Amino acid sequence: MEASILIVSKNRKDELQKTLLILEKCVSKKEHEILVFLDGCTDESGELKQEFPWVQWYSSEVSIGASRARNLLYKKARGSIFFGFDDDAHPMQEDFISKALGLFRSRQQLGIIAFRELRGKNIDNYLGHEDPLEEDYLTKDFMGCGFAIRKDVYMKTAGFPKWIDIYGEEICVALEVLNLNHEILFTYKIVVNHRVDTEARKLQGGNYFRFGRQLKNTANFYLVYYPFPLLLKKVARLYFLNLFKYGFKNWSFFKEFWKSLYKNIIQFPVVIRYRRPVSSSTIQKFNSLPNPKY
Repeated sequence: MEASILIVSKNRKDELQKTLLILEKCVSKKEHEILVFLDGCTDESGELKQEFPWVQWYSSEVSIGASRARNLLYKKARGSIFFGFDDDAHPMQEDFISKALGLFRSRQQLGIIAFRELRGKNIDNYLGHEDPLEEDYLTKDFMGCGFAIRKDVYMKTAGFPKWIDIYGEEICVALEVLNLNHEILFTYKIVVNHRVDTEARKLQGGNYFRFGRQLKNTANFYLVYYPFPLLLKKVARLYFLNLFKYGFKNWSFFKEFWKSLYKNIIQFPVVIRYRRPVSSSTIQKFNSLPNPKY
């Protein structure tokens, strides 16, 4: 199997349907497979199984979170290259698989390819969005809405972390890949249209939800991967800066701040079991690399 395309979805039937319709035009069903995990869906997403019987479907009756769902789903994939997409994101080039394979062949140490992201619901094609003068570059992270990772590299990591539900899982895999002396490449050659409605999320209070989850998960990220005494410095600085930058300026952020701290404390006995500190040289390399462009 040449490639596996993996998607986790929760209560976004229409978006998932659109993504699968686009992907169907891009894949060879003999050489490629698509796996979808329905994470505690309470809408009609399950009806898509009849519309796309060639897709491999997995599900959980209760939501287990995007990261845990990915962890389970990626163990089922058979392709030599794993492609990850959000349920509301699709590649803008039909030959994205061959482009990615070409990049992997050209760089022996390449472990992950981060795709360029274009946000918005009304981007119909790739024309007009090219950056012919932009050059690909090595980065420290990748975006979960669109990326590719070598299976043999992914299987050497702990996979998407079970101690994260959502927000921050990609950087855990990225750090472990860097610790294996593999590279992460941000490419302009492959573009993903992330059909996210950022304004709608703000109106729904998603920014507060994201703040709390990211704060908690970042503290746990340091706990799992950073050596002592750097771990203590990073966690203290994280909470100090977020309290003054957000907590003292907004009541909703203030409440999320303390909820996150409480969750970090009660979850400590569970998270500490996953601790696997990376080398100091990996931390230095991680800090020296730029973030991917959004």
